[in-house]
Amino acid sequence: MSEHQHELVETLIRSGRYRSAGEVLRDGLRLIEEREHIHQDAKLRALQQAAHQGWADISAGRYVDVADGQLEDFIGKLGRSASS
Repeated sequence: MSEHQHELVETLIRSGRYRSAGEVLRDGLRLIEEREHIHQDAKLRALQQAAHQGWADISAGRYVDVADGQLEDFIGKLGRSASS
């Protein structure tokens, strides 16, 4: 731990909010776990929304039919047009 982090842990213990460095660590890990869970939920919602939009586009006829042999070239053209 850095000196600043060590001082923060000591300050939290002296304040009475925590009884030990272990409690500070456990609470910090709980917050990290909560943040990771929120991040994963947001990613899942974004993927679900993108899939829903994709299916809606297909249903509305907004798609391009590409033969298997041309897929690599098609994706390459998309990448080049997106970067220009």
